[in-house]
Amino acid sequence: MWGRIDGLRVLELGMPGEQRTWLTDLVLSGAKTATAGLLELDYVAEGEPLEHVGERLVLVDDGGSRAALVEVAGVEQVAFGAVSWEFAQAEGEGFRSIEHWREVHGRYWAGLGHEVTDSSTIVCLTFRLLTP
Repeated sequence: MWGRIDGLRVLELGMPGEQRTWLTDLVLSGAKTATAGLLELDYVAEGEPLEHVGERLVLVDDGGSRAALVEVAGVEQVAFGAVSWEFAQAEGEGFRSIEHWREVHGRYWAGLGHEVTDSSTIVCLTFRLLTP
């Protein structure tokens, strides 16, 4: 189950440490307006429903403290092999191509013990920063 702050679900990006700090900073700068989750790992295993448009989430920093409030602008379930270049660019992480996005994300999830295939379901979440 995901954490809650003031009754709102928490959005933790990446792994704790440098990666989470970097990703949180990208959101705060406005460069990152999207994130991808693996349906099986991030939702089913956690017992969490998908976010919905208009839902507000508390973005937390590496220490678990509130960094910002974001509002969900879009939620789409997409096969890993069909994630769009437009979405990959909205993640704001400097991907060079959709193939690079797939390589980086596939390696990330594999490192967590979850091999992905082209048919694995990805939750493509877009959001807008409300308050830093």
